[in-house]
Amino acid sequence: MPDEYLSGPLQNDHESNWIARLVDAVSPGLFVAEDGSQIVGFVYLQPTDDGRVLLDNLHAAPDRRGRGIGSQLIGKGLTWAATTFPGSPVFLEVLRDNTAAVAFYEHLGWKQTNTGTAHFPAGFSLAEYEYTWKPVDDEDPLSR
Repeated sequence: MPDEYLSGPLQNDHESNWIARLVDAVSPGLFVAEDGSQIVGFVYLQPTDDGRVLLDNLHAAPDRRGRGIGSQLIGKGLTWAATTFPGSPVFLEVLRDNTAAVAFYEHLGWKQTNTGTAHFPAGFSLAEYEYTWKPVDDEDPLSR
């Protein structure tokens, strides 16, 4: 992403998006990982108009990455989606150049199902991939 976006309007864009998501969303799933009283990660999912469920955000604190927090949060989110929206595919979108995230999702078993372009409010666009979860069994969302 352009530096001028990261150091400027990014925070305002995120704030506006989150207010809209939390106020207007239909049956979203939000799960938080905590260590004591400290939030160390979260995952947010929401149903889409096409009958799928979007894993819209997954974040782990930078100093907690590589400790299984993201995998556990995805597991919670996939279990929630399977229970709340049975039979609905779960998908996510990730920027093509976010190679660490791409490798993480592929390691967990997500399958690339589409390519596209993410358009940002600041007027620039970046290539992205769509990944879809293909569960192995219904008992354990991350059984691979």
